Amino acid sequence: MTTSLTILGIESSCDDTAAAVVRGAPGAAQVLSSVVAGQTDLHAPFGGVVPEIAARAHAEKLDLCVIQALDQAGLALADVDAIAVTSGPGLIGGVLSGVMCAKGLSAGSGKPLIGVNHLAGHALTPRLTDGMAYPYLMLLVSGGHCQFLLVRGHGDFTRLGGTIDDAPGEAFDKVARLLALPQPGGPSVETEAQNGDPERFLFPRPLLDRPGCDLSFSGLKTAVLRTRDQIIAEHGGIPRQDRSDICAGFQAAVGDVLAEKTRRALAVLRDETDGPLTLAVAGGVAANQSLRQALLAVCNENDARFTAPPLALCTDNGAMIAYAGLEKFAAGERDDTSLIARPRWPLDQTSPSLIGSGKKGAKA
Repeated sequence: MTTSLTILGIESSCDDTAAAVVRGAPGAAQVLSSVVAGQTDLHAPFGGVVPEIAARAHAEKLDLCVIQALDQAGLALADVDAIAVTSGPGLIGGVLSGVMCAKGLSAGSGKPLIGVNHLAGHALTPRLTDGMAYPYLMLLVSGGHCQFLLVRGHGDFTRLGGTIDDAPGEAFDKVARLLALPQPGGPSVETEAQNGDPERFLFPRPLLDRPGCDLSFSGLKTAVLRTRDQIIAEHGGIPRQDRSDICAGFQAAVGDVLAEKTRRALAVLRDETDGPLTLAVAGGVAANQSLRQALLAVCNENDARFTAPPLALCTDNGAMIAYAGLEKFAAGERDDTSLIARPRWPLDQTSPSLIGSGKKGAKA
């Protein structure tokens, strides 16, 4: 049996500064503390995350989050076995802030350093929360990423498909901006959709006419834009009910696309294993209850287990980084001061890069 390990995790890939302490062994660990300092108020005036503002906020808060995480766990830095840090992918300024903080802590304490792929943190979260056995299907659905992954080990991922343009979270944010709803867009659109008719506006379901598990949401966003413009032309503005109906129709379209692609991905998993089928969902968009229900229905149809982390572990957090670092550390993997910050870092190194989203380049 693997000796119990205590890992400090640091996360700063986007707009949440986070630190946490996790203790245990692979598949059997617990969160001793988790601290997240959000930046929503800083970015709200700009309608989205401003990388430079995010990087500066990370630099100001990282040490404070680490201190709070250690205090909440009742530990000193000397008590941890290693320091894990997100070293990509993400906004490079934020990632670099976290990597440099972790390097300094490692050099000062003599504790080993472990670079963690942010996406692996999400993908391995079901191992932390549910002790999930390999292999399983992971749907990583967030503001910047959307991928179906076969997870066979802490470093063994096969991408079955992903978004070729906007991630669902990006699409939710853009639709919210089109409709003058607050950011972040996901919760705003979901709340507005509760009072809407999902069948009034029948938006397209992109790529359902093509085989495979790739997804596209850019055309869906454009359809929302055209519908909004037509309503404005007719009414001189957007009546509240029209806005609610647009949100409901958009959310239903996203749910239908994710549901059908999940059916296809589960079929691949069925060919992969003789054991029970499991779908795990992680990432900020996984908090959307309507999308969760659509995915749960697919799992019920296919006699598959559905699991999603608690909301606090769906969005970016230090606990998932600490746990991914724990699995790497238990396997004998270490890094040193040559660890670099990466804006792009695909989990599946063998699959070709997905087509990018405008100036943002290829998706991870």
